[in-house]
Amino acid sequence: MRTLIGGVLTALAAGALVAQGTLSAGAAEPSVPAAAGKARHLPTEIGGGAWKSGHVQGVAIDRRKGFMYFSFTNLLVKTDLSGEPVGSVSGFTGHLGDLDFNEEDGRVYGSLEYKSAKAFYIAIIDVDRVTRTGMDAKSTDVVSTVYLKEVVEDYTADMNGDGKFDGDTAKTPDHRYGCSGIDGVSFGPDLDNGRVGRYGRQQLTVAYGVYSNTTRKDNDHQVLLQYDVGGWREYERPLPESASHTSGPGRVGGKFFVFTGNTRYGVQNLEYDATKGNWLMAVYKGAKPQFPNYSLFIADGSKRAVNGPITGQPEPERGKLLSLLPKGLHHAASNTYGWESGGQYGLVALGGSRYYLTEAGTVLEDGVTKQTAVSLLHRWTGRTPTPFKRIGG
Repeated sequence: MRTLIGGVLTALAAGALVAQGTLSAGAAEPSVPAAAGKARHLPTEIGGGAWKSGHVQGVAIDRRKGFMYFSFTNLLVKTDLSGEPVGSVSGFTGHLGDLDFNEEDGRVYGSLEYKSAKAFYIAIIDVDRVTRTGMDAKSTDVVSTVYLKEVVEDYTADMNGDGKFDGDTAKTPDHRYGCSGIDGVSFGPDLDNGRVGRYGRQQLTVAYGVYSNTTRKDNDHQVLLQYDVGGWREYERPLPESASHTSGPGRVGGKFFVFTGNTRYGVQNLEYDATKGNWLMAVYKGAKPQFPNYSLFIADGSKRAVNGPITGQPEPERGKLLSLLPKGLHHAASNTYGWESGGQYGLVALGGSRYYLTEAGTVLEDGVTKQTAVSLLHRWTGRTPTPFKRIGG
């Protein structure tokens, strides 16, 4: 995810910060039924500390072992559920984005971009080995990477046929679907049939970044790729300084499109809600005047993908289309549904209509500005325009 111009980052309340730079946790929420092996309670807030880094991009939680993971663009932070840092990994020379925890192998997966090198990876962090702060991603072997060929092909697509790649810019007709790379990641069922894959495995779903270009008509979809990561260990390679390997799956398990109107850099945080069976997509608001430019869209998990036209493309194209959940705000002219909501800096579905929404901020320590993050517990109300209500705040 990219920092938006105009001070989008919201400062956290000073009272939430403690002297050592961590954010205090709130009182525990009363216990509710949880899936087998899950933690029995959740604090009302979990802080990610204060760091000299990029701003927070996404979070993931391991409720069984009681840890939260924060991506700070070039830094991964591991905290306990009181918000106390227990480990960190630096040395990400690429752009580390959204995160998700894979309950099947106990590792954290995140989007990783090397845009200047025209390469995109999934970073896989062996978080059980993250046991102290200041660990190096390149020398401690806690991070491996898998190359995503499909993303690279769309990002580098020469759409105007002039024989050159125009680079990391929105001011071009290049980049198929307006692809600017990847951001949101989440594990969930196969979007084709709504069920987990063979052997009960969840699919890794990766959302494209999408350039904000108000003059194009071919960048109005969110694009989701799905992968079965069960055989990915054969592709994993150490974290590169820059794009140094192309080891990854030759093709995707599925490619899907959700018509939302254009957004700034696509899905920032993607989250599958297993309780409701839907896919939440938190975005930076778009700028095209013909769209309502909501900040949260939800793909309806009860409706399977259908083959149909991918509108706005320079050549007629068909693909697998997902429907928006027909609730919340509705813009009749574009037939889009959505809400006004946070979640762009971190979004976790916890079950029982409860979610963590992450806020980003800064704090000044000894003359140094540091990035902070806090994940706040919310309950889904479904009300418009704002569907989440904070718990304990």
